Amino acid sequence: MGAPAVVTRAEVEAWIADEVDESAAAELQHLLNTGADDELADRFAGPLTFGTAGLRGPLRAGPNGMNRAVVRRAAAGLAAWLGTDGRAGGVVVVGYDARHGSLDFARDSAAIFAAAGFDARLLPRTLPTPVLAFCVRHLGAAAGVMVTASHNPPQDNGYKVYAADGAQIVPPTDAEIEAAIRAVPSVRGIALAPDGVTVLGEEVVTAYVDAIVGLVAPGPRDLRIVHTAMHGVGTEIVRAVLARAGFADVRSVPQQADPDPEFPTVSFPNPEEPGALDLALALAADTGADLVIANDPDADRCAAAVPLPDGTWRPLRGDEVGVLLADALLRKGVRGTYATTIVSSSMLGALARAHGVGYAETLTGFKWISRAADDLVYGYEEALGYAVAPGLVRDKDGVSAALLLAELAASLKAAGSSLPQRLDELATEHGRHVTDQVSVRVTVLDEIATLMQRLRAAPPATLLGAPCTVEDLLPRTDGVRWTADGARVVIRPSGTEPKLKAYLEVVEPGGGGRGAAARRGAPRAGGCAAVGG
Repeated sequence: MGAPAVVTRAEVEAWIADEVDESAAAELQHLLNTGADDELADRFAGPLTFGTAGLRGPLRAGPNGMNRAVVRRAAAGLAAWLGTDGRAGGVVVVGYDARHGSLDFARDSAAIFAAAGFDARLLPRTLPTPVLAFCVRHLGAAAGVMVTASHNPPQDNGYKVYAADGAQIVPPTDAEIEAAIRAVPSVRGIALAPDGVTVLGEEVVTAYVDAIVGLVAPGPRDLRIVHTAMHGVGTEIVRAVLARAGFADVRSVPQQADPDPEFPTVSFPNPEEPGALDLALALAADTGADLVIANDPDADRCAAAVPLPDGTWRPLRGDEVGVLLADALLRKGVRGTYATTIVSSSMLGALARAHGVGYAETLTGFKWISRAADDLVYGYEEALGYAVAPGLVRDKDGVSAALLLAELAASLKAAGSSLPQRLDELATEHGRHVTDQVSVRVTVLDEIATLMQRLRAAPPATLLGAPCTVEDLLPRTDGVRWTADGARVVIRPSGTEPKLKAYLEVVEPGGGGRGAAARRGAPRAGGCAAVGG
C-alpha cells in the first residue's frame, strides 16, 4: 500500500463552498483546520462509485461518502439519464428505511425529481425495500429509488435504483447513470421542488400486503413463530402479512422489533452473522416456538431456524430455505423458470429437472436472477434472498418468503413432519448437497484485489483428492471457480461489503462419503448445511 493520495486545500474548499449541508461543511472545515490530511485524502480519493447496487458507503462529508451533496448529485444525474432514455415526466417513486440520513436523502431526491419535471412520489413512511420494488411496477413508474444500506453496519447508508421493470439496474445502465452524475456541475445549482412531491398514502402499503397474502391458500396455521426485524423496518409489515394469512401466534423479539439505526444488540445487522439470531433463538426456546424467522433491516432478506429433537435450534442456510421454497412451489404446480446463481447450491437444478421445468443459473446478485427468463417464477441466492413471486416483486423479498416458509412449516407440522424432515426426503430423492461459506473481512479494500491475484496465480491441483478444473470468471465477474467430481468452490469479492467470500459445495448421491467429510472438515462459517439432509 502506498501513501494516501494528496488532496489540495483548494479542492476541499471548493467542495465546502458547494456544500448544501451546514454540518457537513463544518465537518470538512474542521478536518482542514486540524490538518487531518490522511482523512481528507480518503474522503477525496474519488467520488463514491455508482454501481449496479447504486451507491453505498459510510455516512460522512466529502465526495467519497454518503451525504446530502452526494445524494443530490445522484438524484440529479438519475433524472438527467431518465430524460435521455425517453422517460421524461414519468413517475419516480422513492422509499427509505430507518437508517441515519435516510429520510433527508429520500426527501431531497423526490424534490429533485419533481423539479426536473417527473411525477415524484414518496412512500408514506419507513418501509421495507420490497414494498418499494412492488410500487415501481404497481404504479407504472419509470424508476424507483430506495434509500437503504440493507444489512451493512450502522455507519453506512446507500441509494439503490430500480428500473421500470421493477428490477435492479444492470450494466451498462449503471455506467451511464454514473456518467450523468459526474456531469452535474454544482450541487447548489440543482433545483428542488418539494411542493411538487406527492406523499403516497397507506393504500400502497395495503396493496402490497393484499398481493402478498394472496400468494397462500387456506390451510393449516397451527404454528408458533418468533420473528425479529433486526432493528429494521420489517416488524409491522411482516406481522400484518402473517396475521392476514391466519398466523395468529407470532411473537416479536422485543429488543429488536422497533427500528433503531444504531442496531445496538448485534455486531452486524445481518442474520448470517454469528450471534445475530441469539435473542430470537433464546425467545424461541423459552416459548416453545416452531419456527424462527429473521429479516435483515430493510426486510429484503429472510433467515430461518428450526428446533431439533434434542431441544437445540439450528439456523437454516440460505440454500436450504431456497430449496424448500422451490420444492413447495413445484409441489403446488407452479411452472416456469426457476433460477439461482453460480455460487448457490446446484440442487435447484436437480429439482427443476425432476419436475420438468426450466432452470437458469446466473451471476451473483438479484439484478441477474430477476432477468434470468421471461417466464421466471422463482429465484433465490444463498445469501438469504428469495423471489417467490417475481410477477409482484421482481427482486428479493423477505416478507413474501417469510409467509411462504410459514405456510410450508405449518403444512408439514399438520402432516406430522417438519422442515428438516423434508430436507432429508429431498436428499433421498436428489442427493445430498452440502454447502458452506467462508468469508474474510478486510479493513483495506485493496487487500481483496491482492488476494484474488494470488488465487489466480496459484490455484489448487485437486479438490478432495480429485483433479480440479480451474475457471476464471472474468470478464463476466471478478471470481474464480474450481470444480472436481462432486465438489465445487467459487471465490469472489462481496458486492456490498468489504469481504472476500468462498462458496463451497459437495454433492454426494446417497449421503455420507464426501458429504460427511465436508461436514467434518470444511472451514466453518456459521456451520455447513446439508441441503436435502
